[in-house]
Amino acid sequence: MSTATVLVLEAPERLVAHEFDIPEPRPGEAVLRVEACGLCGTDHEMFTGAMPAPLPLVPGHEVIGTLESATPEFLAARGLAAGDRVALEVFQRCGECGPCRRGAYPLCRRHGLRDSYGNTPISVGSGLWGGYATHMLLTADSLVHRVPEGLDPAFATLFNPLGAGVRWGTTLPEVSTGDVVVVLGPGLRGLSAVASASLAGAGFVMLTGAGERDAERLELGRKLGATEAIDITRVDPKALLKERVGGLADVVVDVTAAAPAAFTQALDLVRPGGTVVVAGTRGKKVLDHFNPDRIVLKELRLLGARGVDGEAYATALELLATDARFRALPRRTVGLDVAAVSDLLSTMAGGNEPPLHAVVVP
Repeated sequence: MSTATVLVLEAPERLVAHEFDIPEPRPGEAVLRVEACGLCGTDHEMFTGAMPAPLPLVPGHEVIGTLESATPEFLAARGLAAGDRVALEVFQRCGECGPCRRGAYPLCRRHGLRDSYGNTPISVGSGLWGGYATHMLLTADSLVHRVPEGLDPAFATLFNPLGAGVRWGTTLPEVSTGDVVVVLGPGLRGLSAVASASLAGAGFVMLTGAGERDAERLELGRKLGATEAIDITRVDPKALLKERVGGLADVVVDVTAAAPAAFTQALDLVRPGGTVVVAGTRGKKVLDHFNPDRIVLKELRLLGARGVDGEAYATALELLATDARFRALPRRTVGLDVAAVSDLLSTMAGGNEPPLHAVVVP
């Protein structure tokens, strides 16, 4: 039996290399050889302990890899061939429960978060659930997408945050031609939401950040379609909106991390009858006092966004293959090394120059 090298997060800030047996895939399953795994904000939050996680586990859910040992059932069900390069979705789908039948499989009653990739403890099954590894075991309920020819695996890991931008910044809020959209947070998902809203025909797109640390990201936002990209420590976003469009936003997308005050800002920037999408997670940082009257008085549509769906992932992969603007996003890569990955996660969590796009390449 062959083995996989994996990095296990045993406790906050304790990442340890292990060798796990790679089991023979059962009917409907496949072994994926990991080529690249993007590092998400939730990864560094689990690493520092800011976000609760079912430790010990193998982190990593922005995975690109090749099908090394796939059963005929797995391949036939997905129209794939052995050796195909694929992008792995975070959530599994049973296809039978109510949420799955209505297309909301991130809420699948059989799977959901409890056995999502990058968030499942090593005590479950083979333990090969995360992308900080040389190999993963894909279940019969896993979902993958063929990666377009010519896409570098490390670059292709953008399919995950870009898919989030498509779903959160366009599909869920139903952005249409001429809409005024504000995106709070210039991380990868915020930048992706800007690009998606712009491509959907939004008439005005504002991106916000805070402080010098966000200056470069705000400039990237302009290149990806933001009409305005502002530092809220220097510019009043509400005043600027009123000056530029004569009112408030039709849609506000909040993708900030550990910033509970951004939620109240979102309510302040959206027009009466508008839509607020809440996708950024706060972890242990919450508002001490909150009065929901503004939601009532403005008759707002408030949407929580949990993950991404297959349609958005497919759109993201197509954009990566056809829209050269995304190739300008800076990236930092490291090998499957405990010290290097730990240092990168620490830098993402609180370093002076956190990378916008970080990738582990086994």
